[in-house]
Amino acid sequence: MKQHDQPTASGAERRSFFRIDDTVRLSLRQVSNEEMDRRFERLEHDLAGNFTVMSSLAAITSQMTLGLRRIENRDADLAAYLRAIDQKIEVIGRAFIAQEPELSAEKALPVNLSAGGMCVRVDEPYEAGSMLEIRMLLFPSFTGLMIYGTVVHLENATEEASAEGYRHVARIEFTHIREQDRELLIRHLLRLQSNQLRDRQEGGE
Repeated sequence: MKQHDQPTASGAERRSFFRIDDTVRLSLRQVSNEEMDRRFERLEHDLAGNFTVMSSLAAITSQMTLGLRRIENRDADLAAYLRAIDQKIEVIGRAFIAQEPELSAEKALPVNLSAGGMCVRVDEPYEAGSMLEIRMLLFPSFTGLMIYGTVVHLENATEEASAEGYRHVARIEFTHIREQDRELLIRHLLRLQSNQLRDRQEGGE
């Protein structure tokens, strides 16, 4: 099985693996070794369908940020026009996401999330070592990430979670993730952490 490269610098590791409680829309599907490699290869070439449109657009927008700042310094009107075009494209991307019936049927779930993996309530009794295709929709950006991972551990859920229909809690390691998607996930987690810290500070005032 192909293992996607992990950041090696200690700073990069800290960014990748700090954990945050979040709420996402999630679809999990068990896949075989052979299927995972084939599907990840298609994902690397942006052939995974509508669901990853927003993540691909977000990665392109990130690459354009520095150039757009330079344009803004020279021509504020042109920069504003380009941002408006970017917003139009984002609206189209969200329309593609809305056409994904598999994910729209899923309800939002609480997860403990990092750029290296997650803990999530599940109904299926996945065995340790099971390989999963993970379709995850982040809020409020509506960025869809397709990630492949391995179940590291499965335990019984709390009574509260069981009452909601989730009998287990799975700890999943992300083993196949595009580098651009990992960076998007890290930025999402950093924004979420910043918002949570701000809310705590405002609540303590």
